[in-house]
Amino acid sequence: MKSLFTFILLFVMSQTLSAQNNFKQKQLTFERVKTAYTQKWAGLKEELRQKGFKDKFKAHLEAYKSEGKLEVWLKNSNQAKYTLFKTYDFSAHSGILGPKTKKDDLQTPEGIYFIDRFNPESRFYLSLRINYPNAVDLLRSGQQDPGSDIYIHGNQLTVGCIPLTDDKIKEVYVIALEASNNGQVQIPVHIFPFRMTKENMNKKTAIFPQHKVFWKTLQLAYDNFKKP
Repeated sequence: MKSLFTFILLFVMSQTLSAQNNFKQKQLTFERVKTAYTQKWAGLKEELRQKGFKDKFKAHLEAYKSEGKLEVWLKNSNQAKYTLFKTYDFSAHSGILGPKTKKDDLQTPEGIYFIDRFNPESRFYLSLRINYPNAVDLLRSGQQDPGSDIYIHGNQLTVGCIPLTDDKIKEVYVIALEASNNGQVQIPVHIFPFRMTKENMNKKTAIFPQHKVFWKTLQLAYDNFKKP
């Protein structure tokens, strides 16, 4: 019985790895993905080596709307905590502080998400879709259409997404694809209104008191991720 269980487990693992490898190979059939690897992967691998990251790593993305920053955090398979790898500037902004509540409100969402699609033929060069709207977003939107199709993408235009320029999305796309190929099923994307320090919370909630309760819940996720 034990040997049968072991066989089944190994078979499932092999099928999962095969699917992940096939996904990367399929992505590499697209010209923009091939270009991204040609231009960026060698340099990224050297940066990874210098900062102590091995071939198989997991990724976590943190975005801050007010500061206009996207942080890429990584960890090796034998590590419990993520370490900051690189920070990218937003190339444009849309809306104001506060969550997205409906279609065409120009707001960038705020909340806890994950990447649910790699788009190698995006209108904005390359793009990574997040799973907006999540359950909290749907509850908040009520009977309104909450909108959809929120991406981290190239270009310098946005109506609620997170743009990084075509050059920078190449790096983020490659990192995310490598993490996925390493076996990471979901790559978290946490989008915060600002860096949620006590000082910032006091300042921003004085201006946007209607978001205080929601932001307090986001602050828990922010603090939990940042604690040593």
